[in-house]
Amino acid sequence: MITLLSHLSYVALTTPDVEASVDFYVNQVGLTEVGRDDDGVYLRCWGDYYSYSLVITAGDEPALHSMAWRTTSAEALEAAVERIEAAGSVGEWFEGRDIGRAYRFVGPWGHTMVLHWDVAHHRYTEGDLASTFPDRPQRRSRLAGAPRQLDHVTICASDVDAFATWYRDVFGFRIMARTVLEEAPISVFSVLTTNEKSHDLGVVLDGSSRAGRVNHFAFWYDTREEMLIAADLLMENGTMIEYGPTIHGIGEQSFLYYRDPSTMRIELNTGGYRNYVPDWEPQTWKTSQGSYDIYRNSGFPLSLSDSFPPADGPTATEEGVPDEIKADLLKGRV
Repeated sequence: MITLLSHLSYVALTTPDVEASVDFYVNQVGLTEVGRDDDGVYLRCWGDYYSYSLVITAGDEPALHSMAWRTTSAEALEAAVERIEAAGSVGEWFEGRDIGRAYRFVGPWGHTMVLHWDVAHHRYTEGDLASTFPDRPQRRSRLAGAPRQLDHVTICASDVDAFATWYRDVFGFRIMARTVLEEAPISVFSVLTTNEKSHDLGVVLDGSSRAGRVNHFAFWYDTREEMLIAADLLMENGTMIEYGPTIHGIGEQSFLYYRDPSTMRIELNTGGYRNYVPDWEPQTWKTSQGSYDIYRNSGFPLSLSDSFPPADGPTATEEGVPDEIKADLLKGRV
């Protein structure tokens, strides 16, 4: 099995109002602003080991600008680029902020991906942000409920299985699980990982005509109690929880969803399993087994089918979602 990629290093988002988004992530979520340039504003969680994990840049609508993975070595970066181009995609080399020489390309389903090996390791050694824990890059945030680090990103594709297969064959992602509809063998969700987590990349079925869309990105918490404190503070400050807290069947993480000022969906999660099996065979779930919500005791809002940027044509709660999935959403079966 090839092991070219190590982990998700950052996500870059576009928003119509950069300052509103930055203010939200700093003062409501608990991230730290570490720099600005013509490409955007750079933010970090207190436990991120590199300079930043979230980039906010200007755009006409909320969308995924790019998602970045660090490779396992400098040689792995070169090998990954060779495999990308052999698979029919062509990108470009560029110098990235604190990541040096990096490669950017657009995948088969329209998502911009950045690969890099070089990185600026981050650690405050003195001053107010220095931690008493030598292994921590920064002291714990003074804002209760601030996430420890970036966790994963979940994108949209018109063919879930084909997407997962391409990323497995080109980069060596492990496909960990998938969900199919009750009524037909149609894959509606799959999770992939580059490491021992249940996933650092998810993919949901998208029937819209827009390529390169994203459903959400996620932050990680050490404990479920910290995640619940974050939910409490968000609500106290006027941010409503879109869904949760509850537990995913796939991955077994406790989670909840809410929106930032641009309407981009954020997931908070914690717990779940670690899987080190190199020859893991991905499990197939039926929607009725609770792949999305293991308790299966309530339906959840159709707004969860919203992805970004919005699809052309249909209304926000129906954008590109097949009728079968809408029915399962309303029954709480996904």
